[in-house]
Amino acid sequence: MKRGITVLLSLSVVLTAAYFTASKWAIRHETIMFKDPTRDERPVAVDVAVRFDKEMQADAGLIKLPVAILNHGNTVKFTEYSFLANVFAARGYLAISIQNDLPSDGPMVTKVGELYVGRLPQYQRGITNIKFAIEEMKKRQPNADYSKLTMVGHSNGGDIAMYFAKQYPEEIKKVVTLDNLRVPFLTDGKFKILSFRSHDQQFKPDPGVVPDADECEKAGITVVNTDFQHNDMRDTGPAAAKNSIEAMLDKFLADTDSDVAPVDTRNAPLKILEPGPVSLYVPVDKQQSLTDKFKKAFTVKKTEKEASQPTTSATN
Repeated sequence: MKRGITVLLSLSVVLTAAYFTASKWAIRHETIMFKDPTRDERPVAVDVAVRFDKEMQADAGLIKLPVAILNHGNTVKFTEYSFLANVFAARGYLAISIQNDLPSDGPMVTKVGELYVGRLPQYQRGITNIKFAIEEMKKRQPNADYSKLTMVGHSNGGDIAMYFAKQYPEEIKKVVTLDNLRVPFLTDGKFKILSFRSHDQQFKPDPGVVPDADECEKAGITVVNTDFQHNDMRDTGPAAAKNSIEAMLDKFLADTDSDVAPVDTRNAPLKILEPGPVSLYVPVDKQQSLTDKFKKAFTVKKTEKEASQPTTSATN
């Protein structure tokens, strides 16, 4: 029986991996550089991932895209979490990965005894970056729901995500972390939390960060204990780790989202050429002109047909 379950889980991971490999062809990635004038033109780079068809519907004003904000780990680039961004994009999200630190910011240090071991300035800077990037993205994609965010992050980025949720709970839809170590989980049950935990002896969460099983159940927190290393949870990690995380993340989104769903994207490059649910638009004046021409042509054809037929006398 156990072997059967193992085989089933393995097959599920393989199928999910195949799905997301195919789906990347239906997802558009774009890197955008913003500059914050309030911070001496500080550059804030973002990588946007969005499904072609969902973006077209949003541009047409038919839908509002849910938004996921991805935060990278310390010394890791914002572009190194495309395997996560693609899961959200495949589910219909506008996924925005933000570069939160710069080489000029200096290294992150640990100060034992201080709040969050002295990392609070990094979290506050991350929040400022997120708020700024959202305001800029509103100008580029106004048809997205920036009022309820899904916050995502790995390691230090996971702590930024959790700290943002702590400061702005009313703006949060759900939180997904990968091995965050410093900021305690929120247990008030206001939104769902999913957290992947590594099996890495070098990276251990601080006491009180991860609630016990009973508290997690009460608060709607899902903790996934994995056999992966801390640094496996990014694009450079092994395929087995990424495929497993993708499958579990997709299931979590399926269970917690009622308005978004993935699409079979294997034929997406052809499908995006079709108008889909968006009706073709013809301006009113041109449409009226076409109608008049049709009526005129129909009348001419009808007259010609009647003229060609022989006339007969009616009898009583």
